Amino acid sequence: METSLKSSPHSVKRWQLSGTDYKARSETCFSTWTPLNNRTGNLQLYEERVNLVFHWFDLWSDKQRKGFLHSLLTRCTSSQLKFCRDVLTETVPVTKADFTALLPRFLSLYVMSFLTPLDLCNAAQVSWHWRVLAEQDCLWAGRCIRRGWFLPYAPAEKEFGAWKNHYVSCVSTLAWLSPREAAERYGTLNRPAAGTSEEEEERRKERRIRQMIRDKLQEEKRLSMRARKAWGSYTTGGRRQTGRPSTGATGSSWPSVSWSSSLCLSLDKGQSMRSATSGEEVQASSSFRPAAPHGADTGPGRPALLLLISNRLPAYELVLSGVKAEVVAVLYDHRWSLSALLAQVKGALSGQSAQRLGLLAPGGAEEIHLLHRSSLSERTLLTPDQREFWEKLCGCVVATEEGGGIDIFCPLATSESGVALIQNLSTLTGLEVRAPMGFAAGGFQNILSEWSDGTVGTGPSSQAPAAPALQYVCASVLLGWCRQAQWMEEALQNMRACLEPQLQRVSLQARGRALGLFLCERICLEELPVSRELSEALTEGITALQHDETRPLEFLVVFLTKWIEEKEGKGSKLEETSGSKGDDSSQSVSSWIPELPQMVLDWRGAIARSLHHSECLYLSRLEAVLKLYQEPLRAAMNSNRAIISYADIQVIFSPVNQILELNRVFQLDLQARLQHWGAEQCVGDVLVKLCSSLKVYTNYLNNYTTALRAIDKCRETKPPFRAFLKTADRTLAAHMLSLQELLLCPVWRIQEYVTLLQALCLHTLPAHPDHTHLSSALDTLLRYREFIDKLKRNSDRDTLMAETQQMIQGCPRLSEGNRQLIFTQDAALLRSPDDQIPDSLRAYEHVSDVGLFLFNDALVLTRRNVLHTPFTLAHRSTHAFLASVALSSLAAREITHTRYVRHAFVLEGPSRSWVCATEKGAERDHFLSVLRAAVDAALTAPQ
Repeated sequence: METSLKSSPHSVKRWQLSGTDYKARSETCFSTWTPLNNRTGNLQLYEERVNLVFHWFDLWSDKQRKGFLHSLLTRCTSSQLKFCRDVLTETVPVTKADFTALLPRFLSLYVMSFLTPLDLCNAAQVSWHWRVLAEQDCLWAGRCIRRGWFLPYAPAEKEFGAWKNHYVSCVSTLAWLSPREAAERYGTLNRPAAGTSEEEEERRKERRIRQMIRDKLQEEKRLSMRARKAWGSYTTGGRRQTGRPSTGATGSSWPSVSWSSSLCLSLDKGQSMRSATSGEEVQASSSFRPAAPHGADTGPGRPALLLLISNRLPAYELVLSGVKAEVVAVLYDHRWSLSALLAQVKGALSGQSAQRLGLLAPGGAEEIHLLHRSSLSERTLLTPDQREFWEKLCGCVVATEEGGGIDIFCPLATSESGVALIQNLSTLTGLEVRAPMGFAAGGFQNILSEWSDGTVGTGPSSQAPAAPALQYVCASVLLGWCRQAQWMEEALQNMRACLEPQLQRVSLQARGRALGLFLCERICLEELPVSRELSEALTEGITALQHDETRPLEFLVVFLTKWIEEKEGKGSKLEETSGSKGDDSSQSVSSWIPELPQMVLDWRGAIARSLHHSECLYLSRLEAVLKLYQEPLRAAMNSNRAIISYADIQVIFSPVNQILELNRVFQLDLQARLQHWGAEQCVGDVLVKLCSSLKVYTNYLNNYTTALRAIDKCRETKPPFRAFLKTADRTLAAHMLSLQELLLCPVWRIQEYVTLLQALCLHTLPAHPDHTHLSSALDTLLRYREFIDKLKRNSDRDTLMAETQQMIQGCPRLSEGNRQLIFTQDAALLRSPDDQIPDSLRAYEHVSDVGLFLFNDALVLTRRNVLHTPFTLAHRSTHAFLASVALSSLAAREITHTRYVRHAFVLEGPSRSWVCATEKGAERDHFLSVLRAAVDAALTAPQ
């Protein structure tokens, strides 16, 4: 037995030893030797050992197999592990996966932020990981704060789910009442609350009256503060105020400042304001002259008409342009709340009462769409918010005995619900309410029909005009708007959507820059001594300005200069050195006041001084970049509280330091030449010296796009930097500019150099010794300006290519090589049923709409789909990629006009052709001419 076991090597089964060549292979089958040089033997031995291992693997248990696989994988290289991963992925594909385990944490939280509180609670029950995500404070804090629920304590650092628990507790204890329960507790318009006595009702009414009286008194005080002069007799309404000095100034209000703030407010609202040209006109604009109700003449002391216009109206811009001068028009946003609308109305009236209240908002015969989340109807008028709003709003309108009332431009008098709304509103406010009877058809033309009498709303008025709306808006404008409002909205909708945010932003920036120009560059307010004498000086200057002059800003600058010289002259008499101090003061003032030309014909001197003055302003803006932005950011980094990284600071601000050093030297050299100015004085060599160092500007411009991208990236990813920009941008020290606009100043400065040098060369004779240097500097700057224009064109081209790539769905990558978009054209794709028919008799059918995008090397055809918006006349276009043809293999020919086809042409490619047609013949001719020019340029271009 032992002999037999020893004869069988390693007790291997007999099937392993079967075969005729066992004896020949027995020497290598159970050895560790591998024939490396003999390829055939190596392969044979590899197969034998693999079969042996496979047999062993089949006999092992599951635990042994897993241990073997683990040991085997730990011996594999990275490439072998990747191969195993690919095989496993192909064999066992992943069909379902938890997105919270695959996506980053912030993306999972962003997905969950769209869930409702109920859905978040359900998601928290899926697993522990989902519960940790669904109970994060960032998901629940905003929901609590929007409802006014704040935590009464500060959560600990490791406290979990505090805001969710607070939200659940607030919701569970919320005192919510159904409409029936609220009516039983608080009562309705026609029925008092249950359990309330007449005495309690009288007390409530008295409290409301007292509150209205207090509000009226506060508004009158605000009005008196606005109407009171900042100097002079301090009289209001012809009566002298007691307890106040008769001369002097206060820091409360100046007419010029209050006029500018009111003008900015009116521009933000979109109101139609009349621009005042003098101080008397500004003061007169605050007193309203109303239209005459019922045909009676009114004096200047009568209250004005108030017209509320919703921006949801079609073509409301036309209505604003036709508002009469004596009407206070308030354009409000439909997304506002009732309290915001009420505050806007009070601010527009400035404490005065309105003769009548007009409401122009979308609506029908039963309700008025006053705001986005607040419609006025018979049912909603009884809610506390609406009742409080109309009580306070009608408190700004005179009583019915004095002609007060409400004019609603919706045809409420045509239905029973509308008539009930008029009656309830009249009962609530105590005013006469009128509305159109709606006897005119189409659009808003019912406004021009007969109106109800304002008492019960069931019949036309015998005294009121046929269309009371004509008291608010001019007849021609209102008539045109009523008839064509819906069609004009189509023309204005896309323009408003594209330009409204930009126009508002540009308006604010323009006013801010004008203020910065006045305070920084004309007044230099930061250089004036800040003391109690400052208000006195400005008050005297503005007072003297009333008696002047056609150029008020320059007069005010000269007046303040003289005032400073007089004050400094009086203070220097004790030291008997008034002459030297006067000279110093005049020099300090002349450093920030532009010096006028000493001679009328000295144009070179005037241009040189203008160049020096603009250079000082340019340097002050560059210094503001370093002082307001770079230094605080570096200081924060040095104190281990970095806002942005050091690399970002270098990318954004490093070229500015070099430009500032270069232009400081140029400004000093130019100032030295101006101190000894004469007819033969030269400044061209200084400009040539500047032009020889323009490599600094080249580096700046090459880095400019990178700097802007770094600013945008840091602003989006680092909230502290966003907060830092918010505090530093558009301040007085920043010249009312943002960081991006300040970084654009070097580009603007190159254009200013070119303009000033062209004027300087024009007034420099060819025999002048400065002419050669000026011409050389001008040529250099002109070439540099072309370089800037080239950079701008490249930037615009890249932006246009990116927008085109995003516009065309399924389009291959367009940004390749030096590709540029030349022209786009909308056309119709045609098809002929039989190509054998002659062209003069061939008929075509319209297959689809296409878009033709012409590039400098290819033509891209897209399928254009026109999608109409439901319930409106608006539509939009989408493009899907159809085909692309290289211009080198494209041919185009026109199709002669026939009775079957017009304005058609054929685009022939290497494999197929397309028949297209435009709406107008001029469009076809222009497109084909541009296409042929592009084809010729592509054929002649070097490969």
